[in-house]
Amino acid sequence: MADHQEASVTLPSDPASVPAARRYVSDVLAEWGLRSGTDTADAVRLIVSELATNAVQHTLGLSPTFTVDLRLERDERLRIGVTDSHPRRPRRLPATAQQDSGRGMAIVRWLAAERGGRLSVTPTGEGGKTVWIALPWASPVQT
Repeated sequence: MADHQEASVTLPSDPASVPAARRYVSDVLAEWGLRSGTDTADAVRLIVSELATNAVQHTLGLSPTFTVDLRLERDERLRIGVTDSHPRRPRRLPATAQQDSGRGMAIVRWLAAERGGRLSVTPTGEGGKTVWIALPWASPVQT
C-alpha cells in the first residue's frame, strides 16, 4: 500500500447527500481493504453520517455544499474530515431523553475515543471549518 492515500467528494448541503456520503466512504474504505460490515467500517459510516448531517442541518443555509475527505497515512492512521463553509464550531446541544437530536457530536466523540481516535476542528482559509476524526488504522487481513 502507498504511504499516503486520499479521496474526497463534495456534495450539496441536502439531506439526500448524507446517505451518498456514507456510500462513498464505504466504497473508498473497501478499496483500501476495510470490508463492509466490520465494527470499524460501521463506526466510520456512523461518524460520517453524523458529521454530514451536522453540515446539512446546522449551517443555517450558509454552506451550499460540504466535502468529505479521507486520508490514509502510512497505513497507520485514517483521517476523516467533513468541511463546510459555516464558521461556527460544532457544539453539543442539550438533549433530553425524549428528543431525537442533539447527540450527534457526543456519538462521534465516543466512537472515535472507543477506537483510540480523537476529534479536532480546524478553520478553513475561506472562513468555514473542517471537523476531523483521526483513527488508528490496523491493516485489514486479506482473505
